[in-house]
Amino acid sequence: MTKVLIDCDPGIDDALALALTAGSSLDLVGITTVGGNVDLSLTTANALALREFLELGDVPVTPGSAGALLRHTVRAGHVHGATGLGDVLLPAPRRGPAPGHAVDFIVETLRARPGEITLVAVGPLTNLALAVRREPRVVEWARDLVIMGGSYTRGNHNPAAEFNMLADPEAAAIVFDAGWTVTMLGLDVTLTAVVTTQVLERMEPLGRLAELLVPAAQSYGVVTAESGPAIHDACAVAYLLDPSLFTCVPAVVNVETAGQFTRGMTVTDFKVGDRRANALVATSLDVKGFWDLVIGAYERLAGRLG
Repeated sequence: MTKVLIDCDPGIDDALALALTAGSSLDLVGITTVGGNVDLSLTTANALALREFLELGDVPVTPGSAGALLRHTVRAGHVHGATGLGDVLLPAPRRGPAPGHAVDFIVETLRARPGEITLVAVGPLTNLALAVRREPRVVEWARDLVIMGGSYTRGNHNPAAEFNMLADPEAAAIVFDAGWTVTMLGLDVTLTAVVTTQVLERMEPLGRLAELLVPAAQSYGVVTAESGPAIHDACAVAYLLDPSLFTCVPAVVNVETAGQFTRGMTVTDFKVGDRRANALVATSLDVKGFWDLVIGAYERLAGRLG
């Protein structure tokens, strides 16, 4: 059973990624939160509410960095709504967050189980960058690092940059330069993981879980028979469950931190040559296989939740 620590900024698609985790065979050892889609207070409150709604038990939720390392705050409330969860209404959490800071939790959790835990980051990379700076050995202690972020073609928050990278480019640059291999699931594949009418029809019968899935799936896009909103972050969890769904290519990725128009761009070079590839970059996704995996996990979770 793969042990995972998820660093996130819930966020509609973060919620769907956590639901996928809850319905899977993954062993979730912790959730850390970061300011991103909305402010840290909201991403943490959402993570706490999701922990209880998804019946994740005593998995600790530890808040982390409220903003970027150096620059002004970038948020996506216009996409995810004022609370971060769009039209989703969840009961208020009864339990609060774990004490301490996410960076300390990441470092100490990896220190205690070197080589066992895969980091999954689906928000700005501020917490991970600070963990690397505080204890460089986290690069050796992590079993793997999988992120949802970046793109080797175009951005979404602006023409050059994907949101998670733009929200803290300096942090992203630190993470990509740290010495591990980052598995980057960017917009090039996540924009193909869209909720269509057929997918929505498979979610609607799922009892209490449908109260989360259906409004989340429709919150930031129009669902049609051919297309709909992409559930980006769930791709990072799906990769852990079945990497064969993705085609990944070794590359050298540098994050632009100074460009006037390209700040946050993940500049991707697939012509590695004699350099060390610092990333595995996803270039395609088996969309049917992805949805069969995701809906299967949701169905198992719905069976437990009632």
